[in-house]
Amino acid sequence: MFDIFNFFPMIVFIVAMVALLSNAIKILPEYERGVLFRLGRLKATRGPGLVFIIPGIDRLVRVSLRIVALDVPPQDVISRDNVTVKVSAVIYFRVTEAEKAIVQVENYLYATSQLAQTTLRSVLGQVELDELLANREKINKELQEILANHIDPWGVKVTAVEVKNIDLPLEMQRAIAKQAEAERERRAKIIHAEGELQASEKLAQAAKMLASEPSSMQLRYLQTLTEIAAEKNSTTIFPVPIDLITQFLDRKKSD
Repeated sequence: MFDIFNFFPMIVFIVAMVALLSNAIKILPEYERGVLFRLGRLKATRGPGLVFIIPGIDRLVRVSLRIVALDVPPQDVISRDNVTVKVSAVIYFRVTEAEKAIVQVENYLYATSQLAQTTLRSVLGQVELDELLANREKINKELQEILANHIDPWGVKVTAVEVKNIDLPLEMQRAIAKQAEAERERRAKIIHAEGELQASEKLAQAAKMLASEPSSMQLRYLQTLTEIAAEKNSTTIFPVPIDLITQFLDRKKSD
């Protein structure tokens, strides 16, 4: 008769070996690396692919090498011209050295987030509001350089920093809108004045040309009469040369 108790030690041994092998074999995808610690000491970086460890002695810490997009929550910033704004940003970074990212800092994600918040407040507090609104690209580069200098020793590389939103107080939004409207009115007046100047210059040139050729003035009179007659008006106006009126006026003065 089959006695299961006779095979119980073998079953326990097989289960233990399966559990041991499952803990000893690790599979790392292409975008991950494993930092191996043996008895608490840094041993090496493993992966990608199949990795064997000694259960109970080795500890494998997985680190992703993919780019991380980290949102920086809105920060209250006082600009150099004493305007309070809320500014949010996003940081793109990736781990380049897995060993440093685990050994040099306790939690590189949390540390990068906190450093980004303090750097954002520090840098934007040194610029005026107009510069913040107009020169985002310059500010982004400055933020990236400062963050890179701090987190490069952690084996983390910043690829980009972008200021996302700048929330202005309602009073400041109204002031900026009024300023923009005044600027548009100024440009419209300048364009209108330039148009009037160009028109007057052209009229002066036309007057000189007509004055130099009296016959051209008569042709202009006839063209004007033709244009008036084409409208089928009941009243027709005949233009009288100024020279004729001037002669009568001079004669009257002489009398």
